[in-house]
Amino acid sequence: MLWSNDFLLSTAMTQPVMAHTIAIMSFTVQQSTGSKAAQYDELIAQARSLLSDETDRIANAANFSALVYHTLPDLNWSGFYFFDGVELVVGPFQGKPACVRIALGKGVCGTAAQTRLTQVVQDVHAFPGHIACDSASQSEVVVPLVAKDGSLAGVWDVDSPSVGRFDADDAKGMEALCQVFMELAWEPRASA
Repeated sequence: MLWSNDFLLSTAMTQPVMAHTIAIMSFTVQQSTGSKAAQYDELIAQARSLLSDETDRIANAANFSALVYHTLPDLNWSGFYFFDGVELVVGPFQGKPACVRIALGKGVCGTAAQTRLTQVVQDVHAFPGHIACDSASQSEVVVPLVAKDGSLAGVWDVDSPSVGRFDADDAKGMEALCQVFMELAWEPRASA
């Protein structure tokens, strides 16, 4: 499954409910073709649209996880681990239930957090100390999330049931996606 230029993010309808207004949103992702770089460019544009009007970190992390999970092919997990000052703690994600806490330096996520380097693992069984949260995972890419002030916010983790699913193009695309997330969903925004 891929995505297209025909994505839609709009307020489809609002309905007054007591003293509140509920916005019902419609976001459609359609299939398309193109180079992997072009596909990531499209996904980045979709993420910008999805995150641009919301300021709640948890809501944005949940929607970001769902967007990637339901857009990119051959994934079995996508989500966040946020750093609580001591260890990584699972955040919003899509996929099977996950490991809740991961120490820095442990597994692929802990290594990415400790080194602050993106980890592309072609075969998780060949990664020393891999933590198997989902036994179906065969490859993984993890991007460290670093705030503007240099502090560790956490990591973005994406798994696939296929060996060799991720490559340098995926790392570059995921890093660009994470820059959008950090800019729009993590860093404080200036008041209008």
